[in-house]
Amino acid sequence: MKLDSLRDVLNERVRDLYNAETQLVKALPRMAKAAASPDLKEAFTLHLEETKRQVERLDRVCEQLGVKAKGKTCQAMKGLIEEGAEIIAEDGSPAAKDAALIGAAQKIEHYEIAGYGTARTFAATLGEEEVAALLQETLDEEGATDEKLSGLAAELNEEAADEEGEEDEEEVVAAP
Repeated sequence: MKLDSLRDVLNERVRDLYNAETQLVKALPRMAKAAASPDLKEAFTLHLEETKRQVERLDRVCEQLGVKAKGKTCQAMKGLIEEGAEIIAEDGSPAAKDAALIGAAQKIEHYEIAGYGTARTFAATLGEEEVAALLQETLDEEGATDEKLSGLAAELNEEAADEEGEEDEEEVVAAP
């Protein structure tokens, strides 16, 4: 597609977001399964249900804009999900891996926040108030998810740091 107008740019951003969210729907169950913390598992599971609703909302956005939702691959999300898959495949302590998973999830959330914020602004500029409102609803949800992950990170990062301290103590005791 050619980008000859702001409307063209909005349409491409929406299609990109649609693909990003559908990729995330497939990735979140793997992230939930890999999480050791019950709270992190629950956060990923709840975000999966929210993401499914976001895909439905994007279907409505595409319908209102007269845009075909499918057919565009979001390369950025593909890369972010691959980074998460690498963390899942790594060996390590459960707390450290949970901290790494939260970091990967927050990268995804920040990407989505940037994408939804930009698309919402384009829609508002073009007078697409209903589209802007739908995108804002998702933007609000993504911000709330990021805040929840930050709260979990504060707790789980401490656990990972405590494990590191325990390893250091074991090395001192084992030294001749």
